[in-house]
Amino acid sequence: MWGSFMQGFLLGGSLIVAIGAQNAFVLSQGIKRNFPLTVALVCTLCDVVLIGLGVTQVGAFVQNDPLLLKAVAWAGAVFLGWYGLRAFISAYKGGHLETVDQPSKSRKAVILATLAVTLLNPHVYLDTILLLGSVSGQLPADGRYAFGAGAICASCLWFLGLSLGGGLLANFSRKIWAWRMLDTLVGITMWSIMGSLLIQTLKA
Repeated sequence: MWGSFMQGFLLGGSLIVAIGAQNAFVLSQGIKRNFPLTVALVCTLCDVVLIGLGVTQVGAFVQNDPLLLKAVAWAGAVFLGWYGLRAFISAYKGGHLETVDQPSKSRKAVILATLAVTLLNPHVYLDTILLLGSVSGQLPADGRYAFGAGAICASCLWFLGLSLGGGLLANFSRKIWAWRMLDTLVGITMWSIMGSLLIQTLKA
């Protein structure tokens, strides 16, 4: 259970860090103290719903079909490999997170903007429902739920930290070496989980 939780936490956290547009928006609102808790709550609730759908629906569906289970495992491994490679390339180039200086908005406008930047991004569905759902499908039912809980905890901690620590993280985001370290850790995490997926599939 703890292993599944940590796997979900690490993979979920790595995927969240990789979504630049949403992070830039959350960070910019945190820097301006423009309803940062509201922004973090909306982002986290969206992830709770999407991760929940992925783990309970996609994960359960995949687990009940042995052939589909293997196919999804290989597809997931390839996808994680691509994500990891992209993170390593970003680390080599030296990434950064740009924040856009926008005027302060009302709470309602901030909520709508947060929903838009979260739900209109196609990658969020690919990451939360398909990828996390398919990876959790390799686990028994209890393991799937622990995996989903880990991914949700990573989402909650990341968005809270990004919103409430806006000023500190803004300085962090301007340092190329810091993003190189972060991207390298993301790449290592992706490839480590890819390796475990391949090992489980080959043993099956």
